[in-house]
Amino acid sequence: MPAMYKVRPLHSAEVLAGHLPTCMYPLPNLHRAPGTAAPPPQEEVDPSLQALESRQEEILKRLYELKSAVDGLSKMIQTPDADFDVTNIIHTDEFAPLTTNGADLDLMLGKDYGALKDVVINANPSLPPLSLLVIHSLLCERYKILSAVHTHSSVKSVPENLLKCFGEQTKKQPRHEYQLGFTLIWKDVPKPQMKFSIQTMCPIEGEGNIARFLFSLFGQKHNAVTSTLIDSWVDTAILQLKEGSSKERGAVLRSMNAALARSSWLVGNELTVADVVAWCALRQTGTANNAPANVQKWMKSCENLAPFSSVMKLLK
Repeated sequence: MPAMYKVRPLHSAEVLAGHLPTCMYPLPNLHRAPGTAAPPPQEEVDPSLQALESRQEEILKRLYELKSAVDGLSKMIQTPDADFDVTNIIHTDEFAPLTTNGADLDLMLGKDYGALKDVVINANPSLPPLSLLVIHSLLCERYKILSAVHTHSSVKSVPENLLKCFGEQTKKQPRHEYQLGFTLIWKDVPKPQMKFSIQTMCPIEGEGNIARFLFSLFGQKHNAVTSTLIDSWVDTAILQLKEGSSKERGAVLRSMNAALARSSWLVGNELTVADVVAWCALRQTGTANNAPANVQKWMKSCENLAPFSSVMKLLK
């Protein structure tokens, strides 16, 4: 069917091609020559994030130093009975005598704004943690301590000497005049547990771990080698002397005899937590009578100190 009429095109192809845009709408050029645009504003770094990063770097640095020290020891010590003399390394360490000022309790235990910092320990009376009682007596020589002993309902009876293991506090003072609270609860637990902040912490478990923490309240500072040796003796005393077989105990006694031939104490020339835990393990297991000469001499040195002699009464 033919069209009714024809319409002339309004724009020819040539005119239309010259006016069509190449994009939908124009945009400013984001890629400019250097220096022509102001740099974007820098975001402010959160101070708490900076502190966290600094703390992480410090922890990684200390871990690296400790790893280097352990790697060095592992290359020199091939067997548990190897005669490795670290006397020169230990002598370079700075031992803070136990008679000097202690650690900052606010830093160690947290600031309670006037409330007494109370260390609470749960222990089983069938296997009393003697090392913690020795450290308690040592702490009493440093701080004003409010001591208390309680019995949990899970325990039917507790020997009288364990109920009076802290002795009698003759001088009753207001609670706020004490620097530290030390509460021992005889309870049916598989291993000792300690808390000093009921709301904000999980319990520290194990006699050795609790002893390490409590001894840190004396504020002693050690280098990486000395700290590693102390920790090693503490683990050896708990895992081999106290819980190990007779063969393991014999090997440990030989190692102790060799170490005590070079120094008065297990690590260096000052009493450490290693001496406390090892002495208590020997006394509790009854292996002290068969100990070598150097170990016997060292045990007498321990028992000449009042905190050790007071614990000896609990073993009778």
